[in-house]
Amino acid sequence: MRYCTAPWRLAYVQKALKMKNCVFCQALKKKDDRESLILYRGRHNFVIINRFPYTTGHLMVAPYRHLASFETAPREIVAEATELVQLAIRILKKSYRPHGFNVGLNLGQPAGAGVTGHFHLHIVPRWPGDSNFMPIIGQTRVFCEDLKATYNRLKPYFAREEKKQEK
Repeated sequence: MRYCTAPWRLAYVQKALKMKNCVFCQALKKKDDRESLILYRGRHNFVIINRFPYTTGHLMVAPYRHLASFETAPREIVAEATELVQLAIRILKKSYRPHGFNVGLNLGQPAGAGVTGHFHLHIVPRWPGDSNFMPIIGQTRVFCEDLKATYNRLKPYFAREEKKQEK
C-alpha cells in the first residue's frame, strides 16, 4: 500500500489545536460576511468558505451554536446542515462543474479535525488530476482563484437562495 502525506496541513492543525478562539464563532461575530467568507446564513447553520482549502470551492457548513458533538446535536440543526450540504453541492455543480465531491465530518483531533470544539461539515469539489506533486514536493497548493474570487463567484447563487427563503 502506498501512502500520500499532506505536510502543509500540519502547521494549520497544530495552530488550530492551540487556538483559544473558535474560527467559526469568530467569523460569526464579524459584521462583514464578505470578510468572514460567510456565503449563507440559515436558521441554525451557515455556509462558509474554508480559508485553508483542499481545492477551489471547498466549503463548510457549521451550526451557529458552538457544538463539538455531532451525534447529540439537536435534530433541527443536523437536518438543516444536511440541507445546506445539498444546496452547496447544487451551487458548486452550477458554478464550477466538478466531476465529484468529498463530503464529510472530521470529529476529534485524531480524525483530522483542525477545529475540534465546533463541528462542521466539509464539501470539497473534486476533478480528475486535482491532486498532484506540488503539495508533496514543493509544499505548495495551486488554486485557480483566490478566496475573494471564490466568494464573488458563489455569493450570487447563495443570495438567490436567501431571497427564496424570505418569501
